[in-house]
Amino acid sequence: MRGLLYICQMALPQAFLESLTGVAGFHRSSFEAVHTSGEQVTSIRVNPEKNRSLDMAGREQVPWCPYGYYLPERPSFTLDPLFHAGAYYVQEASSMFIWYVLQQLIGVNTEKKVLDLCAAPGGKSSLLASYFTNGWVVANEVIKQRAAVLVENMTKWGSDHVVVTNNDPVHFQSLPGYFDVMMVDAPCSGSGMFRKDPAAMEEWSEHAVQLCSQRQQRILADVLPALAEEGVLIYSTCSYSREEDEAIADWLVQEMGMENLSLSVPAGWGIVESLSPQNKASGYRFYPDRIKGEGFFIAVFRRKSPGSDSHRLKELALPVPSRQELQQVQSFLQIPGTYSLFKQGEQIRAVPARWHKDLQVLAKALYIKKAGVGIGTIKGKDVIPEHELAMSHLWEGHFIPIPLTKEQALAYLRRKDLLLPDAHKGWHLVTYEDLPLGWVKVLPNRLNNYYPAEWRILKE
Repeated sequence: MRGLLYICQMALPQAFLESLTGVAGFHRSSFEAVHTSGEQVTSIRVNPEKNRSLDMAGREQVPWCPYGYYLPERPSFTLDPLFHAGAYYVQEASSMFIWYVLQQLIGVNTEKKVLDLCAAPGGKSSLLASYFTNGWVVANEVIKQRAAVLVENMTKWGSDHVVVTNNDPVHFQSLPGYFDVMMVDAPCSGSGMFRKDPAAMEEWSEHAVQLCSQRQQRILADVLPALAEEGVLIYSTCSYSREEDEAIADWLVQEMGMENLSLSVPAGWGIVESLSPQNKASGYRFYPDRIKGEGFFIAVFRRKSPGSDSHRLKELALPVPSRQELQQVQSFLQIPGTYSLFKQGEQIRAVPARWHKDLQVLAKALYIKKAGVGIGTIKGKDVIPEHELAMSHLWEGHFIPIPLTKEQALAYLRRKDLLLPDAHKGWHLVTYEDLPLGWVKVLPNRLNNYYPAEWRILKE
């Protein structure tokens, strides 16, 4: 109740409201009303690889994403084991519009090389991983602490064709013309989140908008050399300000030689098409008084200028497991021949074989936090399995899962002791509603809980 009162008492900045006068789709009275209503919208996007445990029958679907659903109220996601199993991602509905963009402009040919430049915490990266099922998705985050959160969320999502990197946008210039699709959800002044995060109103200023606009241009200028000729750029913000939206669209057309791409959007969705003042480039605005979601802007472009020769990209030879290590791993887990194994430190990892050479290219140019799926680390005669293996599909057919009740699952996720008296000695997957949560090792007199300590639930 206290949070509701806080929302109702917060007044939108007058300078902000005045700055939107004349902007396409902006109606001040209804816009202000929805921000003081106290209404909150909660939406999730289910994981198509792990949705067998979710019953979404009767739920209202997000119109522009087949895996997006609205919830009637916000539950405690922290205390839902399926959330930790990667069955779904809690994502703002407006952001899911990216799926519709991809359907229109990419279609069914999903074997593309994709970059999500400003990726943390991972909502858009997990969407890209689900869409580009045969593709190669690089999820990058420049801030180290946020990159760790990105690793956690992409691990739980379970995709084997994702690389998480921790690089500045300018570093991607060492990959000229490499990516077919580029997602830049640029850091912005955040006005689109005012309803969800009223404290952001206190930080908004016209000066901050100008600084963000300059930063967005710098980020785009740094990373665009890595986009292939005819490659697609998806640019988005959670800001309503023209300086961060339509002005950037004009800048991309005029200064960077990009071709704007328009979309066909059903009128009934309430999404507003806006045109940039100079080049009439199409962008799409989401207002919370018009759609069921938060503020969002998105525009799409194609690179027309000739790209650099990506065939000259350098590769870094990756360490590979020794013959003895391979034998140990294969005795623990039969890995299909469609995967290539490599080592990162002492950890043995797997990546789809068709992307192994591309991983070598990335390893030469970028700092990689995670690539493919971690299989395990060899300790003497034992293979210590990685949590990533449990979250992927590679374990299937090799281990007999141990189902847990919700109470047991939450105890496991808190890294508390479990009593599983009927379990045989050795490594086991523990599951909740048919989805794996992680590993335990049953010993003669105890059971070791291998859930990652840094991810454990602290809330009781």
